[in-house]
Order: sequence, then C-alpha cells, then structure tokens
Amino acid sequence: MSTTIKTLAVAGAVAAAVLGHATTVSAQAKEKCFGVSLAGKNDCAAGPGTTCAGTSKVDYQGNAWSLVDAGTCATMELPAMADGTARMGSLEALERDIPS
Repeated sequence: MSTTIKTLAVAGAVAAAVLGHATTVSAQAKEKCFGVSLAGKNDCAAGPGTTCAGTSKVDYQGNAWSLVDAGTCATMELPAMADGTARMGSLEALERDIPS
C-alpha cells in the first residue's frame, strides 16, 4: 500500500473519530425548552389534547417543548405576544399560548 493511501486512511479514521465525539457531546448538551416551538414542530409532550412530537397547535405553545442547546432556553429571542409582553422560553411548562 502506498504512503499516500495510508495517510488518507489514517486521516479519514481520525476525522471519523472526531466527528463521532462531537456528535456525542452535542447530543448530551441539550435541554427541554417550553414555549419556543412553532405549531406542529415541538419535540414531544405538548400537553392536554396532544400526543407527542409535532402535535402542538399554536406557535410558542407554553406546554410544548423542543430540545435546544443547554443554557440557551431562557435567552432565545422570540416574538412578543399580541399585547406586547415579552415572550421567553422556560425550563418548565408555561401557562401562556395554550390553545382553547
């Protein structure tokens, strides 16, 4: 086997190992964030009347969550509510934007 092929094989193996580690680290650094998903785009547990992923009824539904990078939930920029009140994500279910 030529030196070039050996070098490429080693570089490929190293790249695969680094990519695998990065994927594992990012998967561990997530948290549930309530009130940040768009209608039908939640990850799971959208509260009464819904079953699981993709079942939220309205944008930013307070009892629906999505996985976000750890530490970013409460600082995500979201559109203000209709009355102008700031809308923020939460690590716990919220009582706002619940469909009737």
